[in-house]
Amino acid sequence: MTDTHDVVNQPPPLTDFHTADEPALLAAVRRGGAGWGEAQLLELGALAGTEEVQEQARMVEEQPPRLRTHDRFGHRVDEVEFHPAWHQLMARAVEHGLHAAPWAEDRPGAHLLRAAKFYVWSQAEAGHGCPISMTYAAVPALRAAPGLAVAYEPLLTSGTYDFGLRPPLEKAGLIAGMSMTEKQGGSDVRAGTTRAVPAADGSYRLTGHKWFTSAPMSDLFLALAQTPEGLSCFLVPRVLPDGTRNRMHLMRLKDKLGNHSNASSEIEYDGAVAHLVGEAGRGVRTIVEMVNMTRLDCVLGSAANMRAGLRQALHHTAHRAAFGRQLAEQPLMRSVLADLALESEAATVLAMRLATAVDRSRQGDAQEAALRRLALAAGKYWVCKRGATHAAEALECLGGNGYVEESGMPRLYREAPLLSIWEGSGNVAALDVLRALGKEPDSLDAYFAEVEAASGADRRLDAAAAGVRTLLGELGDPERAQLLARTLTERMALVLQGSLLVRYSSPAVADAFCASRLDGEWGGAFGTLPPRADLAGILAGVRADPAPAPASAVAAGALG
Repeated sequence: MTDTHDVVNQPPPLTDFHTADEPALLAAVRRGGAGWGEAQLLELGALAGTEEVQEQARMVEEQPPRLRTHDRFGHRVDEVEFHPAWHQLMARAVEHGLHAAPWAEDRPGAHLLRAAKFYVWSQAEAGHGCPISMTYAAVPALRAAPGLAVAYEPLLTSGTYDFGLRPPLEKAGLIAGMSMTEKQGGSDVRAGTTRAVPAADGSYRLTGHKWFTSAPMSDLFLALAQTPEGLSCFLVPRVLPDGTRNRMHLMRLKDKLGNHSNASSEIEYDGAVAHLVGEAGRGVRTIVEMVNMTRLDCVLGSAANMRAGLRQALHHTAHRAAFGRQLAEQPLMRSVLADLALESEAATVLAMRLATAVDRSRQGDAQEAALRRLALAAGKYWVCKRGATHAAEALECLGGNGYVEESGMPRLYREAPLLSIWEGSGNVAALDVLRALGKEPDSLDAYFAEVEAASGADRRLDAAAAGVRTLLGELGDPERAQLLARTLTERMALVLQGSLLVRYSSPAVADAFCASRLDGEWGGAFGTLPPRADLAGILAGVRADPAPAPASAVAAGALG
């Protein structure tokens, strides 16, 4: 009998790679003042690429959380059951300080190091990054209520993951969530109808429906609700001090396109106990710090998703032959791979620069704070937009193999749009750019100071920066400004990326980026770099695949 199942011309499993072994990332970490934590970063990057962690990521995707609203006797329990692998991933993220740990460490570079860790760990599994991100972001908002911060911040920054429904102050570590969106309002949080009524003990009682509350098994939530003074911010504990469950009922879990491992829910506040955070009537101003931090993680997550997709594409094409040659040796595929690598590096360098601005702004640097205000909104818009396109092209590099769930590529493909939507979709981010320009003109000065640090180094970059100034002069009335908002935001992000690449990346990367993204020599689709682009030079900064491969394929830039 003929054996029809000899497996040939298939790549070996991609495992035991290193997600932190990336020159652009490590250079940015050192440049931003977090080089003291490089050993920690490398340790986490090695862990993220292990077979054990990859298997955990597979399990939480294939066996998503399940809601139990009642026990067998009919009592409400409102519990979400997760696969054990979820808790293993969460425990490691907390142990390595990806959550709120930097707020407890008064050291320059702490927030940048945390961002780099979030980036390398997110390449393993993105879904559990949601509660990790929200826990990080909750601390600066909670500080608007010093009494609450004193009580809860040490537990939010703790290195212990302590899952379970118990009174928060009796636990060894806490996870925080966010509860803002309502079905009639979406991004327009001021349209929320959830009501907060003062109680005799100084707390409030919340009543209303929230349309999206991710990670509903968190210990604490920052929620928005209406008071007589206007929209206000509240801290809502999942369990009350006496051990009873707060009246926060989980109605259902969302059946989402992606992000399957993470539970996202609709909840009902039915007289839930809550504590005012910040000044009544100024809830948006209070919670905006949380939103800014989670927006940074959207950029980091998109950049991480790109890197993970690039790794898969390079690995597959290094080991797969077609028409007599390895795919990675063929000029057209090399052009696609180089373009994917170019986009990935541009996203990573920008993400790390934004994290550096966050870090330095926490140290009191006013110019960095101003840069963060504008550049974060623009970066969130563009990098997250590019993430979905990048995932689609990386998947296509694997052909039909990439369309199969076992490849892991569909998970990346489904995850990418979430990061563009979460914390403000494209229009919200573009409008936020306009808002920053109108209300905080110092942010524009800081943006151009950053861009013009590369002035004179590349004529195409200089011309593109001048084009941004021209666009700014065309905004005119509010209607006109909105029509130009996306164009302006895209150009601002590209010019900022170009400036960073010209200063800090290889000449091959900088030249190809400026030619294709800033000078019009780009077809739009990946793989349409100018014919003169130095493909080998672009791919030279990508680490080599540890799995055996033909020498020519490794030279083409196979990544591990």
